[in-house]
Amino acid sequence: MSNDQEKLLKFERIAEKRVTDTLKKMQLIGNLANKNNYDYTDKHVKQIIDSLENELKILKSKFAEESSEKNLEFKFKK
Repeated sequence: MSNDQEKLLKFERIAEKRVTDTLKKMQLIGNLANKNNYDYTDKHVKQIIDSLENELKILKSKFAEESSEKNLEFKFKK
């Protein structure tokens, strides 16, 4: 197995676990919306959503920067 294949498999294994963990955590945050169990203000909700959206923007930016570095070479898509 080549080093690139090993790196790809490592990425897939770690990414699947981390994304799954993150999705579960987001569902738990969503559970906080239950007014029968919790009391919160619109300000609380805005701060939570803003924080999550900001982190998602940072994440997208990191992958965009990585892909733009790799796009310096032209190749036909197969």
